[in-house]
Amino acid sequence: MILYEYPFNERIRTLLRLEDLFDRFAFFLHQEDPREHHVALTTLFEISEVAGRSDLKSDLLKELERQRVTLTPYRGNPEIEQTTLEAVLGEIEGTLANLNQMQGKSTQHLADNEWLTSIRSRAIIPGGTCRFDLPSYYAWQQLPVEQRRNDIAKWVMPMLALRDAAAIVLRLARESGQSAKVMAVQGSYQQMLSGRTYHLMQVRVPFEARVIPEASANKYMLWVRFTTQGGDLRPRAVDHDIPFELTLCTL
Repeated sequence: MILYEYPFNERIRTLLRLEDLFDRFAFFLHQEDPREHHVALTTLFEISEVAGRSDLKSDLLKELERQRVTLTPYRGNPEIEQTTLEAVLGEIEGTLANLNQMQGKSTQHLADNEWLTSIRSRAIIPGGTCRFDLPSYYAWQQLPVEQRRNDIAKWVMPMLALRDAAAIVLRLARESGQSAKVMAVQGSYQQMLSGRTYHLMQVRVPFEARVIPEASANKYMLWVRFTTQGGDLRPRAVDHDIPFELTLCTL
């Protein structure tokens, strides 16, 4: 099954983007070639753009605190797996402490580093980080792999609390979902939401179906439409029934 996810609001959209960027960053950070570390560094700049939102930290603090207050009364409940509950609460409380320790903007250290700022400004230009444009950056790329890796890890460190907080919120949302097997008649599916508020929609389709869901929603209804790709990869509407699995997640 191929999983597609669609956010219902801007906050979840931002967290999904952060998750994707941190995943890409971690992959390239653990490679060895300087060109792969270049991708890690440019991804770090993308992370800082998303993480630099003034309200992101406060949103995550409020959501984690709300989850802590919601889950704490379940301590001692014989119907709840206490080991799992304590692990989740411990993770939430530790991440809350780390967020509260963050002083100012989590991306300020990047803006204050003139060398990184020069790379960032050149990286948006096609081919702008060539060795003749940034000889100091080229020299850094010749350093031993562990030194480059340690430098990049140091630069991302102040933003890791945001990564951990986003991961907890998204995990709790995903675990709240109830899955149902449904049918898109002639490639289209609609469902009334009956006033319930959701934060995330998951659509799982069999790989062999070779279809791509496109989703939209408001507070009253959601739509899922399926397309397929031909040899030119242009999307084309599907005109036959598509069985798929739908999960609606909330917080």
